[in-house]
Amino acid sequence: MAFIDSLVAVIPMLGVLIVVHELGHFLVAKAVGVRVLKFSIGFGAPIGVGKLRLRWERNGTEYVIGWIPLGGFVRMLGEPYPGDDTLGPPIPEDARGDEFLERKPVWQRLCVVFAGPAMNLLLPVVCLIGILWHGIDRLDAVVGMVDAGSPAAIAGIAPGDRILAVDGEPVRHYGEALTPIRERKPGETLALELERDGDRFSVDVVVASQEVRDGFGGNEEIGWIGLSHDRRDARVALPDPASAAGRAGLRSGDRVLAVDGVEVEGWEALEAANRAASGRLASWTIERPRPLDDAAVARLASGERVEAGADELTLEVPRGGLADLGVAPATILVGSVVEGKPAARAGLRRDDLILAVDGEPVGSFRSFVARIQTSRGRELALTYAREGELRTTRLRAEEELVEGPYDIEAMAQKIYRIGLAPQPSLLAGPVFEHQVRNPLESIPEAFAMTWSMTARYLEGLSRVFDGGVGADQISGPIGIARIARHSLDRGFEEYLFWIMLISINLGILNLLPIPILDGGQALIYSIEGIMRSPLSMRAREMANSFGFAVLVLLMGRAFWNDLTPFWSRFVDWLSGSAP
Repeated sequence: MAFIDSLVAVIPMLGVLIVVHELGHFLVAKAVGVRVLKFSIGFGAPIGVGKLRLRWERNGTEYVIGWIPLGGFVRMLGEPYPGDDTLGPPIPEDARGDEFLERKPVWQRLCVVFAGPAMNLLLPVVCLIGILWHGIDRLDAVVGMVDAGSPAAIAGIAPGDRILAVDGEPVRHYGEALTPIRERKPGETLALELERDGDRFSVDVVVASQEVRDGFGGNEEIGWIGLSHDRRDARVALPDPASAAGRAGLRSGDRVLAVDGVEVEGWEALEAANRAASGRLASWTIERPRPLDDAAVARLASGERVEAGADELTLEVPRGGLADLGVAPATILVGSVVEGKPAARAGLRRDDLILAVDGEPVGSFRSFVARIQTSRGRELALTYAREGELRTTRLRAEEELVEGPYDIEAMAQKIYRIGLAPQPSLLAGPVFEHQVRNPLESIPEAFAMTWSMTARYLEGLSRVFDGGVGADQISGPIGIARIARHSLDRGFEEYLFWIMLISINLGILNLLPIPILDGGQALIYSIEGIMRSPLSMRAREMANSFGFAVLVLLMGRAFWNDLTPFWSRFVDWLSGSAP
């Protein structure tokens, strides 16, 4: 059944991508006067019965919609069959000399060749214009959280501030504010224009740096000022159980639902509600997680998601500021520790409140994860609070193989981890529907979004060639089929995203200067243009043989990566070691 589901998902995906590619060749060939003998969508005989078939002719071109929906092809006048430069389709009696592709000027031949990849690169632009017309969810440009001690905190930025502009450039959504921050170098000053409670003001922030994962198995330095879009939940941590909040019965991990009967959402709302309480004591309705039993801990250690139960209680808590009560936000409150992993060996346990790494405060779990994942296994000093006592422990993160998207083994990455999971303490920030229907705005934005995706892909491709990303990360048709199936299961938007990404992949790969591919054919045409004479048949045969060999090696490695997990499971089954 999974095989059928994969076929149902991948056939339309590959069909669209290949037809768009061939349509590019077709349209430009027609435009420069090259006769196209056949343009087929799909392969095999035309769909239909008897004389009623999806096949017609017009202006010397046969148009066909075939039974096998695996793409399509274009056959031009005088074009040889693949792998045999001496064999080609019959030449029509009415064919003129100027209708042959090989007899066209070099620039026209190059236009025909590049049209296929160009269409693949333009497909995401067209899709994104449609997406922008319909509307796309964007993160609102509102600050959700500010790391303690960060440049943003020093500059006076607070949760709830709206970012209006960065260095004079207006900001429409959070991503437009984050990008220029990440691109800044440490020590540079960033001018932010903000709005708070209806008042506009400006601040200058000195950018710091943060080391993060680059998505290709390495680390990179980015600009950082300590802003997050997520908001702090109203979940509390008590560094000192003997504090006023502790004496009132609060425990680390409690989540406040309401104060004096008024629901609160987020840390700032809790702070405001407790200060505004009318009496000396405020009535807090809290949700207290139940401890996990041994069976649940074992399931959690195996990677299974475990939902812990909770009890609802009401406590009387003194009014006033939360810090004065000894209450801190549960930024990194340990929820579970995996037995046998570095965190467990270092003595960390549930309800420990992590405060610093190597003496530097950590203001968010995202920053904490970045420091762990980029540690490269060096020893780290973790400072944490337990029952009113500050403690420090030392550990080394261990490299683990983490499954890639949709559990595709070829897309797995090695990541440094310590075997620790936090208690949930974040709320999603506000989003809005970003809708652009003016073509003068949507087209440039669609091009910019496509270029961002293309640049990211080119960076990954360069990492493959320079050895930064192993060849075992290359996926083939089986991997694409699995991506198609799982992305379609998650919804059409994700499926469309992968169509755009693979279309960019197909467009770039076809531009590589490998004979047989469009880029290789363009290279041959360019050489012929420089030499002002066609290459010899022998030279073309050698180039095509070389290109075919390279293509076979690449496809062979991709198929090997796709099949290795299945082969490994089959061997485990034969040996009796499979679960």
